[in-house]
Amino acid sequence: MYSDRDVVVVDKPAGMLSVEDEPGNKHNLAEYTRILLRRMDGRGTDAGGLGVVHRLDRDTSGLMVFTRTADAKRLLATQFHEHTIDRVYHAIAHGVVAEARIETHLLLDRGDGLRGSHGHYRRARGAPSSDAKRAITHVKPIAALKGATLVECRLETGRQHQIRIHLSELGHPLLGERVYIRDYEGARIEAARTMLHARTLGFAHPRSGEHVSFEREPPEDFQAMVESLRS
Repeated sequence: MYSDRDVVVVDKPAGMLSVEDEPGNKHNLAEYTRILLRRMDGRGTDAGGLGVVHRLDRDTSGLMVFTRTADAKRLLATQFHEHTIDRVYHAIAHGVVAEARIETHLLLDRGDGLRGSHGHYRRARGAPSSDAKRAITHVKPIAALKGATLVECRLETGRQHQIRIHLSELGHPLLGERVYIRDYEGARIEAARTMLHARTLGFAHPRSGEHVSFEREPPEDFQAMVESLRS
């Protein structure tokens, strides 16, 4: 979607890894982006020429940014760490979702081997453990669907699986969810992948400091699911 000498913004398709999951696996967005950049501008970006500052799950579609210099990586990584990046997702969640601000402390293990919020699945007492990370998601319904809701999720923090966990704990797991849905007792709507799309990405450009923002509509499979569930 955009590239200059410091950053490159790409639209990740669902079903693709953000980066290699094991040495030698070239089927990932970072590698394909390197190849495309070589073809576009002839810079000869080498294997280590892109900096990774965040990731999207394999099944999540939408906007990602890679960096092209060490300074850009350092400055953007700081923005992600300080949660000053603008990130808005669209998702399709089971049930009737109301507007909510969700704040929890996420753990690597909620007590049954899965990530989750401190105290949500077990009667934990006292303060969260040192490995718990504060996580805040702002949820707003966009459209009522048959058995589901199209929602906007704005991240105030960005933790791994944050939206999936928060909506599941709210009682509204995402369509296509395979992990954080075991406790959901409502009627499940089948989907080929997790219905989550990173729609908006904004940040301070590492060279100019100017705020830049990008937006991308959800892909065809996401939009087709919305249309099929419209009342």
